[in-house]
Amino acid sequence: MKPRQRKPGFGETNSGAVMGAVVGSIGGLFAVGIVPTIVYKNIAYLFGTPILALISWLSSIITGWLIGGQIGPRIGMRFNSQRAESIAGGVGGLIPIIVILLWSWYMTTRR
Repeated sequence: MKPRQRKPGFGETNSGAVMGAVVGSIGGLFAVGIVPTIVYKNIAYLFGTPILALISWLSSIITGWLIGGQIGPRIGMRFNSQRAESIAGGVGGLIPIIVILLWSWYMTTRR
């Protein structure tokens, strides 16, 4: 019988949370401008909304930390691997980026 494993606390520091914050911050900085850049084929749209990019960056760091910090340790305990925890945390950091990209797609293409 396996011993009962501790669930990660909300906002707790672990490698999954760090990876989620890193992935979220890098992707969140460019998530708002990537869709208009592709749709209109103009690189200037990538940096055209600096305030929205800053808001996206901050929200992606926070939510990437929280989601990666919850998903990462659970996957790491399941596979008994630190590497699996880091990868799962990074995948958790992709979730806010995908949400922001979908919002940006909706806002860009609804005209």
